[in-house]
Order: sequence, then C-alpha cells, then structure tokens
Amino acid sequence: MTRAATDERPVLGEAERLRAEFYGLLATLLSAPADQDLLDKLSALTGDESALGQGIEQLARLAASVPVAEADREYNKLFIGLGRGEFLPYGSYYLTGFLNEKPLAQLRDHMAALGLARDPDVKEPEDHIASLCETMAALILGTHGAPLSLEDQHAFFNTHIAPWAGHFFSDLEAAKGAVLYAPVGTLGRVFMEIEFEAFRLEG
Repeated sequence: MTRAATDERPVLGEAERLRAEFYGLLATLLSAPADQDLLDKLSALTGDESALGQGIEQLARLAASVPVAEADREYNKLFIGLGRGEFLPYGSYYLTGFLNEKPLAQLRDHMAALGLARDPDVKEPEDHIASLCETMAALILGTHGAPLSLEDQHAFFNTHIAPWAGHFFSDLEAAKGAVLYAPVGTLGRVFMEIEFEAFRLEG
C-alpha cells in the first residue's frame, strides 16, 4: 500500500500506538504462514485476565509448541488449499458470497479518496482481511501520510471492516482445522468488538 507523502507527523497517544500494533499483528498473522522467527516472537507474548489477554496467552503457548512446518501446513489448509482454502477471507465474499464484487470497488474508491493505492507487488485484492488490518494500522500511524482523525478511521472501519470481519474471526476461531490460528480468531473477534464499541462511544 502506498500513499502520498506529507511532512505532517502528529505525536500519537499510547492507545493509538497500541491499536496500530494490534492491527499490524493481525495483518502479519493472516498475510502469510508463520515462520520460526514469528513463532518465537509470539511465544514471548504475555497477556492478562481480559478476553484479549487470554487470547494472547493461548496464542503464545501454541506458538511455543507448534512446529513451523505444522504452522505452514495449517495456514495453507485454512487459506490456500488446492484451488481454495477452508476460508476466503475477503470482504466481498463475506458480504455477497462472491469475490471481486461491489464491496471491493467501494473499498478501492475510498482508498483512492484517501490517497492510497495497493502495492503492485501484492497480489491479493485489497479486501483481504490482512490487507484491511494493514491499512487500518497505516491510517492510525500515518505511515504513508498524516494519520486519519478518529472520525475518518471510524468511517473506514464501519464501511469496510465492521460489517464482516467479526464473522470471519468467529468462523476462524471455531474452525475444526485451526490450532495455532484458533486463538488468532479469538484475538481478531475480541479486538473487532473493542474497536466497534470504542468507535460507537466516540460517535
């Protein structure tokens, strides 16, 4: 993803930085199979008594015990497969039952209005859940320009993520073939609930 450059670099608060980091973590976990370096980093995470913290603890325990080859097989089974995986983690599919439909066109229009464009090296459509999480992180941090206001973040989240991401993460959490990725589903589901409620209160 690219965006027009700007010199505006407002200092972000701790809450915004943590939100962006969590979106970035979800993007990393869902964009490609976990390698050993990522598994080692995940195994070092610590949580707390909250639902989110418990999901982090579960992910850390599994990352410490699941071999990298098994993590690779699980990712491919869930998201790639022979022809297609168990899941199609795209907004268009979850909202319409088909790929490359109107939700993707609306997302591209919104991204263009924000001065964003897909990285030409990325082959996945922009409505892939990993891409959307990466985009949210970038919009919060101002990675490719000035950070968006909470109002504009809400508009992006409410339009392109909230209508379906919670369903996707719930499906992943409950998937029979998910071991390492079951707590990823938990983390995503809980985080989407937190984001939805926080934006609702802001509005």
